Amino acid sequence: MRVRVRVTGIVQGVGFRPFIYRIALKNFLRGYVRNMGDAGVEILLEGGEDNIKSFLGDLRDHKPPLARIYDVLVSPLGGEDQFESFKILESSEEEGFSGSVIPPDVAICDECLKELRDPEDPRYEYFFITCTDCGPRYTIIEGLPYDRENTSMRDFPMCSLCEGEYRDPSNRRFHAQTVACPRCGPKAYLTNNKGELMESRDPIREAGVLLSEGYIVAVKGYGGFHIATATTLDEPIMRLRWVKHRRQKPFAIMARSLESARTFAEVSPREAMLLTSHTRPIVLLNKGESYYLSEHIAPGLHNVGVMLPYTGLHYMLFDRIEEPALVMTSANPPDEPIIKDDDEAVRRLGGTVDYLLLHNRRIVRRCDDSVVRLHGEHQVFLRRSRGYAPEPIKLRERADRCSVGLGGELNNTSCVLLGERAFISQHIGDAEHLETMSFLEEAMKELISLTKARVQAVACDLHPRFTTTRLAEALAEEYGWRVVRVQHHQAHIAALMAEYGLREVIGISCDGYGYGVDGEAWGGEILLCSWGEPGFERLAHLQRQPLIGGDLATRYPLRMAAGMLYGKADIDEWLLQHRGQFPHGEREVEVLLHQLKRGRNVTMTTSCGRVLDAVAAVLGICYERTYEGEPAIKLESSAIKGEDILKLKPIIKDDVLDTSQMLLEIYENRDKYSKADLAYSAHAYIAKGLATIAIEKASERDVKFIGFSGGVACNQILTSIMRRIIEASGLSFIVHEMVPPGDGGLSLGQAVVAGFSQL
Repeated sequence: MRVRVRVTGIVQGVGFRPFIYRIALKNFLRGYVRNMGDAGVEILLEGGEDNIKSFLGDLRDHKPPLARIYDVLVSPLGGEDQFESFKILESSEEEGFSGSVIPPDVAICDECLKELRDPEDPRYEYFFITCTDCGPRYTIIEGLPYDRENTSMRDFPMCSLCEGEYRDPSNRRFHAQTVACPRCGPKAYLTNNKGELMESRDPIREAGVLLSEGYIVAVKGYGGFHIATATTLDEPIMRLRWVKHRRQKPFAIMARSLESARTFAEVSPREAMLLTSHTRPIVLLNKGESYYLSEHIAPGLHNVGVMLPYTGLHYMLFDRIEEPALVMTSANPPDEPIIKDDDEAVRRLGGTVDYLLLHNRRIVRRCDDSVVRLHGEHQVFLRRSRGYAPEPIKLRERADRCSVGLGGELNNTSCVLLGERAFISQHIGDAEHLETMSFLEEAMKELISLTKARVQAVACDLHPRFTTTRLAEALAEEYGWRVVRVQHHQAHIAALMAEYGLREVIGISCDGYGYGVDGEAWGGEILLCSWGEPGFERLAHLQRQPLIGGDLATRYPLRMAAGMLYGKADIDEWLLQHRGQFPHGEREVEVLLHQLKRGRNVTMTTSCGRVLDAVAAVLGICYERTYEGEPAIKLESSAIKGEDILKLKPIIKDDVLDTSQMLLEIYENRDKYSKADLAYSAHAYIAKGLATIAIEKASERDVKFIGFSGGVACNQILTSIMRRIIEASGLSFIVHEMVPPGDGGLSLGQAVVAGFSQL
């Protein structure tokens, strides 16, 4: 019997061909296996019918841990047998199927880590040690099929040792494209901040010592550069904040081990599992009672972002130092892509760092670290990138057409929807900058190329002046694609519906800003969303509030608080008492009060994020937003140990949740109760109000699912209160677990609307 088998999925770069080789021999079959130019694998089998059936069972049941099989297509072949044995053939550039993709980068495995520490092993202390089960994939691939010559590893011809292991079917590095050793592989070296080589026999460990002494070092990793320094010393962290213009934004840290992380943070079993997984994301952990790291790492927050080493280089950095963790933050200018090239790192980071720890393997594709947190046992992505991208999200229905989503303006990703799979790019960043826009377009085109997608439609935000909207129009003109404009909050809920395979949802969509169909600034919406036209209906929202000064109110939340309180309390004296929190002091307060009295030409918003900002300002928790979401994030940190001291009953009239009265209660009680209790009371009011309206609308429309999306859905307190109320009513409550609820998930929602709608 002769058959041809085509396998699609994540089947290149995961040890799949060696696996096929072994199960073919086990089942006494002849033929071949080879990679294809469409990222799939072709297998030809000759042998008995029962042997082939057994092989196909092994293929499904015992695949390599990193492999993902989407389809197995078996075609009978005629003719006489042609093979005397089973072989791994050279790869073919032939393409026949779409939808396969290269796997994400993978953390160093236990076997390689053991060899790294073994003085008898030829790869002892070799920082770039990898095998078929670990190492870079997505960040080194230049083209398909996934073979060494199509990666940046082609610059390093294998020595006899590596070549022998690469050809040995019994070896763990059989056909491992990243195989290397100290003799033939990439080399690490240390330079000063001018890029001048520093003589060092052990550059990695010397860099670790420099970090422990308070120096700042740029460290080249798999997908880009990190900037690193000590976590127990205030001075280098403050210096880093000054040169990076990051006054308050928290820095991620890399703990030397799980045990070390437990000395300064609370680590649940589920968090420990995430930290030690092959994806190795940054996990937001609550600071422990005996937290002893510098307070300047995550100022004003109850949690800290922690990851564990995921390369041999990272482990070696800790070998000669006592530091429990190192600051390990992405090396990029504000809101721009992570730096990946050596020359660019020296040029752009030379004024920031003291030294650079480099290696000579090219980074083909930049890729930031992923960030997750837990709401109880529920995983929430704040950023989905390294370790996950570009592995697709599997939908429960097949899209009508192949579409691309470009996201909004901030924290962007791109998404290619192909059949029932959504391929989401690595984290891109804020598309307001030219460099980031170029990165967005590049990442989108790379995804299309890797998946062999035949795109028919490109989706973007409804906002006419977003740079991503203009990019969509340009792409449509260039390639003949249809442009689909998707309202911001509809896209959030559509992403949630796609994740859970639902056709109808009452969606609570809360964030800082989204362009509404009426041209106003939305951000606290309750929508009925469904497949088909019109796609969504706005059922209710938060009270419209004035944005005094427009964008200034998003940066200085006292402006937001003043607009919400004006006419309900005498705030003139209060604002003057806080004049030092305004850039132009008393004069600015006077102008602000004049604008409030006139009340003309004021932008209005229903934004939930802005309401939380106002509460943060009234309570004196945050007076200036120096990074995205700062006031609301710090408000949550303050509320985390509070209780609902005010027990306010939601005021709902004509499908609008009043927020001014809630803020007035906070304002009038600010000297009576603790900040923590008042902060929690504000969260409780908003959560109860939104949940109450959503339950009522679900009952009216006979909808069984209520979803929560948008950046505010990252908030643990709001989510947990809503879940408790909604589930107590007998309805199902859903939140994102596979994509970020914030704008990093917008591209999925956009692509889904374009892929399933009637064009």
